[in-house]
Amino acid sequence: MTGWIWAAAALVLGGVIRWQLRGRWFVAVVSGLSMTPALRDGQRVLCRRAGKIRRGVVVVVAHPGRDGPRATRTGYLIKRVAAVPGDPVPRAGLPALADRPEDRVPSGMLVLLGDAKGSIDSAELGYFPVERVIGVVTTRSVQQEYWE
Repeated sequence: MTGWIWAAAALVLGGVIRWQLRGRWFVAVVSGLSMTPALRDGQRVLCRRAGKIRRGVVVVVAHPGRDGPRATRTGYLIKRVAAVPGDPVPRAGLPALADRPEDRVPSGMLVLLGDAKGSIDSAELGYFPVERVIGVVTTRSVQQEYWE
């Protein structure tokens, strides 16, 4: 009888651990060429919810205008963080930020850019609210695929 108790406890514990991991981690699929060469169209990347957002990391962000003229196949974008709150506003080559009056990226906002030209990012859309970030792509996902 005690064997059954241990087996049931192991099943419950395994389920709790799996539920915890599923809540913190997810897989996103790259759609398009905007993150080339670091990420390829169709590539799957491992992401962590509530990861540390800092300059240079790649994030998955809820698409700010999914119904607009440049809607993506998915409800999210994958972009690199170019500036975080308090950083100087990068204006060069970013028409949507060129005429902004502030010198620093406002609190609660991010500047996100694709690695390739012509992507849907802060150059076209301006700031992205931090609360739209769904997760942070793990460094291993980006580096491993890029260097293979």
